[in-house]
Amino acid sequence: MPQLQFHQVSKKYDDVVALDHVSFEVNDGELLVLVGPSGCGKSTTLRLIAGLEPLTAGTISIDGTQINTTPPKDRDIAMVFQNYALYPHMTVRQNLGFGLKMRKTPAAEIATRVTETASALGIEDLLDRKPGQLSGGQKQRVAVGRAMIRQPAVFLFDEPLSNLDAKLRVTLRDELAQLHKRLAATILYVTHDQVEALTLGDRIAVMKDGKIQQIGTPQEVYNQPANTFVATFLGSPTMNIVPPDVLRVSSEATQAGIRPEHLQLDEHGIAGIVTAIQNTGADCFLTGTFGEHSLTVRVPTTSTYQIGETIRVSPDTQHLHLFDKSGARITPS
Repeated sequence: MPQLQFHQVSKKYDDVVALDHVSFEVNDGELLVLVGPSGCGKSTTLRLIAGLEPLTAGTISIDGTQINTTPPKDRDIAMVFQNYALYPHMTVRQNLGFGLKMRKTPAAEIATRVTETASALGIEDLLDRKPGQLSGGQKQRVAVGRAMIRQPAVFLFDEPLSNLDAKLRVTLRDELAQLHKRLAATILYVTHDQVEALTLGDRIAVMKDGKIQQIGTPQEVYNQPANTFVATFLGSPTMNIVPPDVLRVSSEATQAGIRPEHLQLDEHGIAGIVTAIQNTGADCFLTGTFGEHSLTVRVPTTSTYQIGETIRVSPDTQHLHLFDKSGARITPS
C-alpha cells in the first residue's frame, strides 16, 4: 500500500486552475521529487497534503486513510520550508523540541530525541544558539531536524535548498540523500532545480500547468521523455528539438530530439556554423546554426573550435527521440 496517495486532485482559485486531476503515489520509504517551473502547482500540492488549504476535488490518503478533512495537526506530516520557519527567540534545542512539547511528550524523551537528532545532523554544538547566530546551511539543518524529530509518516520538503549558495546546495543535497537512506523515510520533495531532482529522487514527477507530465525513475524520465516539455526541461544544456530532416533522419514524425552528448563530430555529418561556446571545465558545448535551426553539441574540452568556424556533426541514432505534432513521444512500433 502506498504511504501517500494523491488521487484525481484538483484545486481552483476562482477561475484559475492550480491543479488539474493530479494523481500520484509515494511508496513507503520512497523519495519522490515533484519538479517543474514556477507556477506549475508543486507547492500547492504540498499545501493540500499538509492541510494548509482545502482541495476542490479528489482524495488524499496517508497509509490508506483519507485525510481530506483531517486537521493539519492530526495528519502525521512534517514539512520543511524554503524559509526555514524557525522561532527566532528560541535556541536550536528549543526549536527542535517544540513540536514534541506541544504534543505533551515527556521532558526526558524530548531531551533524548533532541540529542539523537542533533547528532544525526552534526549540529550538537549549535544546540544553545539562536537562529540569528546560524548560517543558512545550519538553519536548514535545524529545520530538517525539527521535522525528523517528530518521526512522521510523511516528510514534505518545499524547495529547502533554494536560498543557499551553489556549493552549500551540493553539500546539503548529498546530506539529504544520505539521511533519506539512513531513515528510510517517505519524502515528497518539491524543487524547480532539475539537478536536485535527478540526483535525489528515487522517482521524479514532472509537472507543468497543474498537470503531471511524466512519472518515472530519473533514468526513465531523462532517457525516455514523454513529451517535448519533459525532454527540454530536464538536461543542461537542453535537448535539441528540430525537424527530423535537419538530422538527416527519415521519419513521419514532426519533431526529432537529440541531446548534446549524443551528437558526434563527423567530417561527413551535417555542417553548421559555430555561434556560441560554453566551456564549463568538465565539459564544452558548442551551439551552431544548421540551416534555419540551432543545435548544441558536446565536444571534447580540448577542442579548438572558434565562433564562426564550420562544425560537422551526426546524431547517434540509438539515442534519437521522435515526437508528434502535439509534442507527445512516438514509440517505435
